[in-house]
Amino acid sequence: MDSPEAGRDHHPKAFTTWMAGGVKPGITYGATDDFGFNAVQNPVHVRNLHATILHLMGIDHARFSVPAQGLDQKLTGVKAANVINSII
Repeated sequence: MDSPEAGRDHHPKAFTTWMAGGVKPGITYGATDDFGFNAVQNPVHVRNLHATILHLMGIDHARFSVPAQGLDQKLTGVKAANVINSII
């Protein structure tokens, strides 16, 4: 764990997602270490995964927002998000 404030240890540095429809069939994008703990090849931030999913649904992630707690919030957050074009 990086620090005592990091919370419980549920593999926060790598995740797996299975996708169908609109993406290249049968590809693996990225890789983890032998323990599945750290992304070691083509790491993807969750906001970029969300931007890609929204793109595949025909939604412009940069313009789409929803009202939440009195603010218009983007599903991809406030930092810049990019569509992962190499899997499409």
